[in-house]
Amino acid sequence: MAIDEERRAALLRKITEEGGFAYVSSAEKAAGGDLRAAEAAREMAWEQLHSGPWHEVVPAWRDAYAMACFHVAELRAGAGDRREALRALDMGLIMGGPLLRRDLDAAVERIMAEKGVENAAVDDGCADMWIKGISANQDLAEALCILPHRSLSFIISGCIDHWPARTKWKDMEYLKRVAGDRTIPVEVGKNYLCSEWKQELITFSQFLEKTQSTNCSSNLTYLAQHPLFDQIRELRDDIMIPDYCFAGGGELRSLNAWFGPLGTVTPLHHDPHHNIFAQVVGRKYVRLYPPSSSEHLYPHTETMLCNSSQVDLDNIDLDEFPLTDDLDFSDCVLEEGEMLYIPPKWWHYVRSLSTSFSVSFWWSATTDSCRVT
Repeated sequence: MAIDEERRAALLRKITEEGGFAYVSSAEKAAGGDLRAAEAAREMAWEQLHSGPWHEVVPAWRDAYAMACFHVAELRAGAGDRREALRALDMGLIMGGPLLRRDLDAAVERIMAEKGVENAAVDDGCADMWIKGISANQDLAEALCILPHRSLSFIISGCIDHWPARTKWKDMEYLKRVAGDRTIPVEVGKNYLCSEWKQELITFSQFLEKTQSTNCSSNLTYLAQHPLFDQIRELRDDIMIPDYCFAGGGELRSLNAWFGPLGTVTPLHHDPHHNIFAQVVGRKYVRLYPPSSSEHLYPHTETMLCNSSQVDLDNIDLDEFPLTDDLDFSDCVLEEGEMLYIPPKWWHYVRSLSTSFSVSFWWSATTDSCRVT
């Protein structure tokens, strides 16, 4: 594994211009085979990534973090520690910049191809619990006691039956083989609007185990809105981009994974793009409100949350949010193998009724860029 000298030198010049002299010194030693220097460079870049709001991070420091992760992985793999090498590469893919993405991807492929990578065996008990979690859906009547059911005509059926993911993602042995040692970011807690909510970095195998063991909503573990398929190419090969995403000269904007156990909730919010939401494994309840209802749904006033509603649909406080009462909405239970079209700016709430794997395809049509707002 090696980074070409021209890109490496150009990046180190940028970091020098940003005052990162200590990083450059450590990176040079790391390139020469010094693991402690590589770890030190990674730590320095990590501190820069957390020096302020994400959008204010200097892009060169994201690339510098990726470079340091690459060096750590190279040296760990050379010492036979392939699990730690994979973790370092995944951290570079998740947190690093785009400059070295191809190098990181190629390094992952080389390590995964080596026979030394071992995945934890799946015993029969775990496999049985996995299948039970997928197939033993929450009683629909129970779910609809909280959220009344109305018909929804945005559902698309029969379009993903040919995806390999429809069968492969039900096989825990397969998931652990292709992704078990990979590091992923997960959300822990009821949802991102709750005070106890947090994020963690765990391996995919640990995540699969948590999807079977979590019963309390405050400890639910959810792989939510993560570009998993950019990170783990084997899973990307199991799905296909629906033709709908190219309608009207459309262009795919984002491809994200939503994996989790029964009871995970995405609170009421809206997004800026067209969305094709594919339910690959399990089933989910979805409720939608049109953009015309926005002022009656009490959006948060904070800039970061202005696309999220203050209304908790699981427990609506009509004294605090009286305008929400009797608002028209549409809803459905999205069954396994179905897709749902969610238009831009439409408010939507999603709750899993079983262990559930979903994929969202955000796309924009050429007419969107011409529309006057």
